[in-house]
Amino acid sequence: MTSDYKRFALTRAGQAVVVVLLAYVLTFLVISVLPGDAITNTLRDPQHGLSEEDIQRIVAFYGLDQPVIVQLLLSLGRFLTGELGFSLQSNLPVSRIVGDALPSTLTLATSALVIAVVFAVVIAYGAQYLPGKWAAIVRSIPSFFLSVPNFVIGLVLIEFFAFRLHSFTTTDPNSPVATLFAAITLAIPVSAPLAEVLIASLDHESRQEYALVARSRGLTEATLFAKHLVKPSALPSVAMVALIVGELLGGSVITETIFGRDGIGTVVQKAVTGEDQPVLQAVVSLSAVVFVAVNLVADLASPLLDPRVKLREKVAA
Repeated sequence: MTSDYKRFALTRAGQAVVVVLLAYVLTFLVISVLPGDAITNTLRDPQHGLSEEDIQRIVAFYGLDQPVIVQLLLSLGRFLTGELGFSLQSNLPVSRIVGDALPSTLTLATSALVIAVVFAVVIAYGAQYLPGKWAAIVRSIPSFFLSVPNFVIGLVLIEFFAFRLHSFTTTDPNSPVATLFAAITLAIPVSAPLAEVLIASLDHESRQEYALVARSRGLTEATLFAKHLVKPSALPSVAMVALIVGELLGGSVITETIFGRDGIGTVVQKAVTGEDQPVLQAVVSLSAVVFVAVNLVADLASPLLDPRVKLREKVAA
């Protein structure tokens, strides 16, 4: 590992930390300037059965009797130490609520990402090597995928495979088959931009001199694709995969609602409905951490995938 790469990695890691902190601060300020005092109002709901002493203790914990800047510093300090506070609705630790919901969402998002990559590679290969009009038809698939809303795809799959073919039941949304169709629902729109980037990269690389030389030596198109075109075409695709992580996180909220899965989407829905600010703050902040971390990994992988990437220029940028 060269000194340039170490310097590049440290710079990118420092920038990632700054982005996460700024995301947390911005989220906190946006929630804080909302009209009313949602935390106090929620605590004073008779259904919670809290005494005035209990309410004052919780108010002091969150620093609601202090200026906003003090509340921010208290909240940020707890976030950095892993203390996410308590839910205003269930009085349970936010870390426990998020921890219970996270595995379901991670399973869905990871499965959807794998399926999206498979879809994108198949579409790109077909667009590159199918004859005539078939290649043109395949090239139009990403645009079609983007034009269909996520919830429409989910409802169609449920209607056809659950209600007509009985491949899975909506009463068991966490079964492997139900998870597969939920992942497909999430993967279809996500695969579209990835396929478009991969098609453009393959078009560019297939016209390079090394590809022409390989063809002149008798290499089949499948061998040329697997051994010579995939790796140089992967660099922009890796960057795109990092960007669509945000789309996976956002799309999982809708997909989980459609399929009745208990995940982060359900947690967000309940937090918004019940004005549960600690839970909402935690989910948004952790989503920012995941998004920044994945983009950091993709950024650090770029010089390893393509030695032509100049580290000094990237650091300066």
